[in-house]
Amino acid sequence: MNTYDLIFKKREGKKLSREELEYLVGGFVCGTVPDYQMSAFLMAVYFRGMDTEELSDFTNIMLKSGEQIDLSDIEGVTADKHSTGGVGDGVSLILAPLASSLGMVVPMMSGRGLGHTGGTLDKLESIPGYRIDLSAEQFKEQLKKIGLAIIGQTKNIAPADKDMYSLRDVTATVDSIPLIAASIMSKKLAEGASALVLDVKTGSGAFMKKEKDARELARLMIETGKKNGRKMAAVISDMNQPLGMEIGNACEIKQAIEIMSGEGPDDIRGITVTLAGMMLKLAGKSGSLEEAKYIAERNLRNGSALEKFGDMIEAQSGDRKVCKNPENILKRPEYSTEVKSPSGGYITAMDTRKIGLAALSLGAGRKRTSDKIDHSAGITVFKKISDRVEKGEILAKLYSSSVKDMKQVSDMYISALEITKNQTEPPDLIIDVIE
Repeated sequence: MNTYDLIFKKREGKKLSREELEYLVGGFVCGTVPDYQMSAFLMAVYFRGMDTEELSDFTNIMLKSGEQIDLSDIEGVTADKHSTGGVGDGVSLILAPLASSLGMVVPMMSGRGLGHTGGTLDKLESIPGYRIDLSAEQFKEQLKKIGLAIIGQTKNIAPADKDMYSLRDVTATVDSIPLIAASIMSKKLAEGASALVLDVKTGSGAFMKKEKDARELARLMIETGKKNGRKMAAVISDMNQPLGMEIGNACEIKQAIEIMSGEGPDDIRGITVTLAGMMLKLAGKSGSLEEAKYIAERNLRNGSALEKFGDMIEAQSGDRKVCKNPENILKRPEYSTEVKSPSGGYITAMDTRKIGLAALSLGAGRKRTSDKIDHSAGITVFKKISDRVEKGEILAKLYSSSVKDMKQVSDMYISALEITKNQTEPPDLIIDVIE
């Protein structure tokens, strides 16, 4: 085969065979297909796309470029969840122990913050001692012992995707829906779970700004997963305002513990219960989504999920006492400030991406990969879309141990809000459930 011919073929909108894709991906990994030719191929995919079979083959080839976790010797149904990322999206912190408390085995390999969105690993590392660097063997042993583990992806998981993403990042091809689907699914399939639920977000704080793009991404990932032998389902959820009340690492751990104690904001609890119910349905443990949601809600309120969360923290060398006394265990910020409303009226819109960037500016995220996270940094959101506010009323509170003067961040937060005289309805959090 000739790499030039394959690039030309895709540029002309034609479908590549599995053998041709294996030649391209294999050559890229071993160095016989140079970066500039792979970049050209990725740009051709950006403009021409891939059909379902082609995308499934491409994903499977990237999956097989590295290590795969074999969970066939683990008793019980293995199930996982993936979110496309948002602001205040601490769902995995609650959902993983909740699903495990419902009898599923949850092998979750998570990521760090990306741009304005938070990362599950950064949040968990705000718990003193918590280890995310388990080996594949340790990962499996923990799953057998307690039915739950949340760790970082090893460098041997889908290395082809890692190298391709580095090229996509500098060649303006990150936001290609087929390439996003292949990137996500190659890594999630490598974890070995038999069932996967997707939370595909859309809106101002999501990577998929348009609902139609979120639906297309969900469709492609579901079809790709099914073609690779997985049980799949998805929700399309709104990210036009932050999820929950807390944004930031220790902040979201504290909120997760509140929810697993039967308290906390209704929105993040509601979507967590829905996702857990979908996992139960895929696992064959419930006949209907409504029944499954009822069962999941019960385990949030009776402490079963929190007990599992504590088991996981302890197994991964963290301080389990955080489950009872998060205020005493988690790092406290040195500085804080209140963001007050410049006028009276109703909040009618929130630029959620800008709010995420405000949290990043406080130290809750990274502007460069070398930046150190301030785990105490974050934002508590008091007012959201449709809420009435008075002039001078507190809209949010900012926290940081690295930013003393927060006026600029406070101004950024205020500029992310639209306050008018007319009240609007809050957006529906769950737009659609795709089973």
